[in-house]
Amino acid sequence: MQQQYRVILYYKFASLAEPEHWVAEHREWCRDHGLKGRVYISEEGINGTLGGTTEHISAYKHFLWSKKGFEDTVFKEDECDHIPFARLSVKYRPEIVSLHAGTELDPVTDGGNHLQPEEWRRLMESGEEYVMIDVRNQYESRIGHFEGTLKPKVDQFYDFPKWLDESGIEKDKKILMYCTGGIRCEKFSVLMKKNGYSDVNQLHGGILNYARKEGGKHFRGKCFVFDDRLVVPVNPEEQDPVSYCDITGEPCDMYINCANMECNRLFICSEKGAALMEGCCSEACRRHPHKRPFDPEKAYAPFRRWYHYFDRSFKSRADGQ
Repeated sequence: MQQQYRVILYYKFASLAEPEHWVAEHREWCRDHGLKGRVYISEEGINGTLGGTTEHISAYKHFLWSKKGFEDTVFKEDECDHIPFARLSVKYRPEIVSLHAGTELDPVTDGGNHLQPEEWRRLMESGEEYVMIDVRNQYESRIGHFEGTLKPKVDQFYDFPKWLDESGIEKDKKILMYCTGGIRCEKFSVLMKKNGYSDVNQLHGGILNYARKEGGKHFRGKCFVFDDRLVVPVNPEEQDPVSYCDITGEPCDMYINCANMECNRLFICSEKGAALMEGCCSEACRRHPHKRPFDPEKAYAPFRRWYHYFDRSFKSRADGQ
């Protein structure tokens, strides 16, 4: 029987007096149990995404739940046929998600109103007026987003304060915001309220929770994730790409890094486009002396493997298995 794996995405804002101790303990625990992924820990809490066997992921969840202040940590969880991380990284960071707002932001006491997935869907279908903001980087929103959303042209989360200052969004508007798993909205909702927006609402658990609870209704395209899969389906009924290959212009939602090591730009590229440009984003990069060899089988294997696994598991669910 094929080994089953799980991928979890989670965060918890809770005061930590000794984050360095948590870093050392977490690193040792995860190594001992064969988990891979990324965990950031600071005085304000924890933010992580990990992959491992079903048994070890379950054990990790209970390990974290056993910690004071983290008993109600919520995990977004996916099945997978492999661990989509190459290694384990557990680090201290001043912020578990870096907004660099220049002021203290406390999501525990000052955040926006959390909308459960069913409430979010009902609001979208109600006809009520609102401004919806995609609180992700532009390369994420480019391949998938909710209908009618604002997609800020920012490259980093810490670019959002400047974007908000220049957005021209009226302060009395009803605000809806979403991100991948919810953590960026926790910080950005506080910032918006500090800037005078009063009706601020965020999608609880983000896109991934909405996909599981509401089947991704009203979401177009796919969701970018920060592991080897890069993109995952959200709405099984609407999986057609909403973006295009940067080389050929054909519909596409697959990302690769430019084969020129001095560029390494993440860009949307079909297998046809990758073959034409030898995995590079431009002709200049294709001719660059530091271009690494490009292996299309290796570059696109995660996409093929994940889509095959998703199609198989989705059909099983549809058949009641």
